[in-house]
Amino acid sequence: MNTLEIKDKKEKESVAAAVATEELSGSQILLKGLIAEGVDTIFGYPGGAIMPIYDALYDFKKELNHVLVRHEQGATHAAQGYARSSGKVGVVFATSGPGATNLITGIADAQIDSTPMVCITGQVFAHLLGTDAFQETDVINITTPITKWNYQVTDAAEIPEVLAKAFYIAKSGRPGPVLIDITKNAQIQKVEFEGYEKCKHIRSYRPYPIIRNKYIEQAAELINSAKKPFVLFGQGVLLGNAEQEFKAFVEKSGIPSAWTIMGAGAIPTDHELNVGMLGMHGNYGPNVLTNECDVLIAIGMRFDDRVTGRLDKYAKQAKVIHLDIDPAEIDKNVKAEVPVWGDCKETLPLLTALVDEKVHTEWLAKFREYTQAEVDQVIDAECNPTEGELTMGEVINQLNILTKGEAIIVTDVGQHQMVACRYAKLNNTRSNITSGGLGTMGFALPAAIGAKFGAPNKTVVAVIGDGGFQMTIQELGTIMQSGIDIKIIILNNQFLGMVRQWQELFNDRRYSFVDITSPDFVAVAKGYYISGQKVTERPQLVDALKTMLNHKGSYLLEVMVTKENNVFPMVPQGCSVSEIRLK
Repeated sequence: MNTLEIKDKKEKESVAAAVATEELSGSQILLKGLIAEGVDTIFGYPGGAIMPIYDALYDFKKELNHVLVRHEQGATHAAQGYARSSGKVGVVFATSGPGATNLITGIADAQIDSTPMVCITGQVFAHLLGTDAFQETDVINITTPITKWNYQVTDAAEIPEVLAKAFYIAKSGRPGPVLIDITKNAQIQKVEFEGYEKCKHIRSYRPYPIIRNKYIEQAAELINSAKKPFVLFGQGVLLGNAEQEFKAFVEKSGIPSAWTIMGAGAIPTDHELNVGMLGMHGNYGPNVLTNECDVLIAIGMRFDDRVTGRLDKYAKQAKVIHLDIDPAEIDKNVKAEVPVWGDCKETLPLLTALVDEKVHTEWLAKFREYTQAEVDQVIDAECNPTEGELTMGEVINQLNILTKGEAIIVTDVGQHQMVACRYAKLNNTRSNITSGGLGTMGFALPAAIGAKFGAPNKTVVAVIGDGGFQMTIQELGTIMQSGIDIKIIILNNQFLGMVRQWQELFNDRRYSFVDITSPDFVAVAKGYYISGQKVTERPQLVDALKTMLNHKGSYLLEVMVTKENNVFPMVPQGCSVSEIRLK
């Protein structure tokens, strides 16, 4: 090789090395990492401590869509809605101090509802940590109890590895929220960037427990010998993308199946083996017959107190099989005869292969009997009234007819939530988005925004009470600026309805601070350039719903419903599920 060839080779190697490594700021590295993780949408609000990241974001507008919310809590709920409708990880940006603390409610909500989310907060310069600097807050210690993992970055060189870990932890195993706090110096600091590598393994972190075939076999034996088997399914089916595997198991075994509010949509509402909703305001049959079944198969659910009622009177006659990806949930509240650890997408096919094909005709007929009793005493009057004031149930019923069960329904928290979850028709997976474990009022409006970004081709309908709507009403500004199309239904009963119901039933109608005065919601929406109308009479309802659904762009429909209507059935607190009341 001559001198010129050697020189040419060295120059090419030098160029290749320059391409392989480049000097970038921590902020630039962060954004490149997000793109590598497949992120396309970020929900956030800028501020001083995160300004370098936002400055870098200016050059990434084509790759990363940033949605400017009106409050950081709105960013977390929007990220939740995005994650739940898309199946991807939601991403949030916020500044230090109050920006970071405003995320807390949404992070806690995501933690208890197992929603994958990565929150990135700015922090003061590293040399100022612990000095009570302007807008300094110890967000790491604040969020430790409500995150799956958190970490503070003080050196830009840490960012690629930490971000990769964050996404892996957030979405693997039982999903949840992760927070990365990045000091301002680390955002500005320039380091050699050698590329981004996704994380596939973390020592000592085992997101997927070992599947033990002996427990699968034991579960199959119990199911095959059962006379009255009953399936309870939760969000774990959805999070595991195991809807088809679950459907195959249920249809082969012929077992009646009921859902938690987080599991709604895993199989269509009208499926012949879907017998309804569990829990405090669930359906009559699933609650009563929980205490009559001989084998109870829990799949991807955690036996929350709103599902079990009194634990000492819960399914004591049944042998319990519990399938869950999180070993900590098994035996936590209800003792399992057979624990089946693992991702239900993997465990369900193994179980399905071993169960006998059956039809439980008489057992299913019993569920139908209870369903008919509920229709006669509760459902028909709630969903098909012919006189009196409008009810929440008839609004949801008419919405079902018009959307044919194809819409994504996002609910807030309260009476309207229970009514919507009870009566909404859901033909598709990931079509029910609600705040289940934490019960966060104000969830629905920002979550609906996120849901629409996550599923832009779906009709997204937010069903909200007059109380919850006012907690995040400012996010109408996010709708206005982003130009997205969501449909908002406010079911206005002029009360904090669920609290009022409890005060009526258990506190002798001592209505303590539950009367709530609201603004002209339609006029407020108009101020944000969002069209809308108010419905007060039954003949107006169907046409108003059609107008809302056919309108191009976001639309707000306020429906005045009866003030003192209660949601039944109801399992009173401290009672057994078999003590559920129809009235």
